[in-house]
Amino acid sequence: MSRLQIFNHPLLLGFEEFERTLDRIAKSGDGYPPYNIEQRGENAIRITLAVAGFSVADLSVHVEDSQLVIRGRQTEETGRVFLHRGIAARQFQRSFVLAEGLEVTGAALDNGLLNVDLERPPATSRVRRIEIRDLEGSGRVAGDRG
Repeated sequence: MSRLQIFNHPLLLGFEEFERTLDRIAKSGDGYPPYNIEQRGENAIRITLAVAGFSVADLSVHVEDSQLVIRGRQTEETGRVFLHRGIAARQFQRSFVLAEGLEVTGAALDNGLLNVDLERPPATSRVRRIEIRDLEGSGRVAGDRG
């Protein structure tokens, strides 16, 4: 199957990382554990994962490069005999790609739900003037009147 290269255009310079990120997202298909993403204000987001049966010691939350990575691993209890086992002690890894500037502010486990809070600081203006040098000999900078 041929792949459409979205960012393969001469006017879109430096977007190769976005393309790699989209590829990574497309390859992650496991639906466990289920999660919600909630807007909690103008600049705040909460990700909630259903992790019933996991303790704080079984879970880890890390930011790796531009990804939020949440892992869960339960230890098998020995000596228990199950007549039916419908609740598996299953390990997982769930990754979320973070936009630039998005910061993880905390995580909390509450009644089987892991809440991870993120916040984006208010945007600041990024306009700056670039001086144009005159390389033809006058030594003046564009905009100078002298």
